[in-house]
Amino acid sequence: QVQLVESGGSSVQAGGSLTLSCVSSGRTYSKYCMGWFRQAPGKEREGVAGIDADDRILYADSVKGRFTIWQDNTQNVLYLQMSALKPEDTAMYYCAARGGYCYGDALMQEGYNYWGQGTQVTVSE
Repeated sequence: QVQLVESGGSSVQAGGSLTLSCVSSGRTYSKYCMGWFRQAPGKEREGVAGIDADDRILYADSVKGRFTIWQDNTQNVLYLQMSALKPEDTAMYYCAARGGYCYGDALMQEGYNYWGQGTQVTVSE
């Protein structure tokens, strides 16, 4: 059973930066895809960034150039560095994982088997 635990969410002013972390445990497959998703109040959950075991990366257009996803496989930690934050980035951010490599569907929540509990990011004007 894969467990994912996010941390790093906080309140920050627009233009600021945050780095989210997701510690995974119990992952046994060598081919995997992991992603960051977010859900704002009253909105559907959307994919933000995805990365797989071969470091193939995909970003949502809304965060390209501002967010960076990377992983530390020695510690089984997934990161999301967020800069130039905007109020519209305010959301609960979730880490997710599934077996198999990421392809064009890395930002689609369907197919992800495992989810963390989320960490809140609030960006004020």
